[in-house]
Amino acid sequence: MFLQEATPDTSGYMIAGYAVAFIVMFLYVLSIYLRSRNLNQDLSLLEEMDKSSAQAEKIVRVQPKNSPATNGRKKAGKK
Repeated sequence: MFLQEATPDTSGYMIAGYAVAFIVMFLYVLSIYLRSRNLNQDLSLLEEMDKSSAQAEKIVRVQPKNSPATNGRKKAGKK
């Protein structure tokens, strides 16, 4: 009696399990790709900002002390 029962067909559950596993793995890989792309965009933006700030700093250093940027004003107390 005990051994006369048929083995249940669980192939549908196996296929569903593999489908869920592959979908989760695909979403994970997609997430890693998107994060990497965003990090590269942030890195290029930061490098651009660093380059422009270095250029601005260079311009500030090149200006002489009595430059037109002071608008012809003299410091108080010196005559």
